[in-house]
Order: sequence, then C-alpha cells, then structure tokens
Amino acid sequence: MINITNRVSIEDNEIEWQFIRSSGAGGQHINKVSTAAQIIFDIRQSSLPEFYQQKLLAKADHRITKSGKIIIKCQQSRSQDFNRQLALEQFIELVKGVGIVQKARIPTKATKGSQRRRVDSKKKRGATKALRSGKSDY
Repeated sequence: MINITNRVSIEDNEIEWQFIRSSGAGGQHINKVSTAAQIIFDIRQSSLPEFYQQKLLAKADHRITKSGKIIIKCQQSRSQDFNRQLALEQFIELVKGVGIVQKARIPTKATKGSQRRRVDSKKKRGATKALRSGKSDY
C-alpha cells in the first residue's frame, strides 16, 4: 500500500516497475546493469478518487501521456534501489500536488499613496534628466 495522503492511498500492484539501462556516462557498468527505474501508472485504471484522476489528466506535465499514463524515469544513481525510491517519491509528489487546491487570488488596487509616490519619483527623475540636456556654450 502506497500512501499519498492520510486519506488517499493506492495498491502496490497498480504501479508497474521497469528497470532499464541508464543513459549517459558510466563505462562498462552502465552497459551491463539495468539501474534506471521507471514507473508506469495508468490513471484511468487506478483506484484514485475521481477528483485526483480528473486533475491529473488535465495537468500539463511531460510525465503524463495523452493516453492517461504517468511515466517517471529515474537514473540519478548507480543504485537500482535508490533510483526506485527516488522515482516513487517523484510519483507521490506529483499525485499529492494535484490534491492541493489553490486559493483564489483576490486582485487588489494600488493605494493612492503608492500611486502618488510613483508619479513623484518619475517627475523627479525626469527633472534630473532635463537638467542634463542644457545647451552648451561651445
């Protein structure tokens, strides 16, 4: 059982693990050992609440495919177990992130005092520049 939040959790068998060879530098070790961990999670077939499913499918994230699967690949370490832990943490953070509802922003207006100070500073700066443009006697 993988706990996302206190109320939301998913079964271990809903996540498909693949271990593949990492890309990049690493010498002979990288050519022999499948250390990169990859999670494949089907959103539509999962036991996640409908709210989480809809939010995940609507989210613009490169890790979510058009077919509704989350694919997370982790190859930061040379250890398969460590890569597996990192991939699982990334997956939990992704799912947990859609459960947080953003507060609605209340647009505010600039105060009269701040508007006045802004205009006064602009006038002062303009006056300084006007002094520099005086005609020279040459």
